[in-house]
Amino acid sequence: MSDGATSISTHPIHLGLGATAVIEPEFTGEMEWYAGYSERHGGDGAEGRLVTLHAFEESWDVWEMHPVGSEVVLCTAGGITLHQEHADGTTSRVDLAPGEYAVNPPGTWHTADVESSATALFITAGAGTEHRPR
Repeated sequence: MSDGATSISTHPIHLGLGATAVIEPEFTGEMEWYAGYSERHGGDGAEGRLVTLHAFEESWDVWEMHPVGSEVVLCTAGGITLHQEHADGTTSRVDLAPGEYAVNPPGTWHTADVESSATALFITAGAGTEHRPR
């Protein structure tokens, strides 16, 4: 348990079974970090959620998809445009301004465009996440 404030930018939070909140090790952005996260919390399955805050200066170069649960994307600064390819084959475009959010349903491929800069909070059911080039 933390004795003081912790930066979400450097130390994401895992929301787990039993209404737990666990401060994660320093975020590196590397795939090894995500592998370690899966090892630490894989037992929570679809109920586990990773809470992260990311700043972007450019559009994403990948698509991603979370098969077992929804992801909340909350814009906190700037503007971000989500592009979604839903499991039923339909597509959506969602423009987010600060204080606005969107939900990526399970099985929805998504990517994002950033015009200049943006910051967003993500609450992700990350088990089984897949990526593909944009």
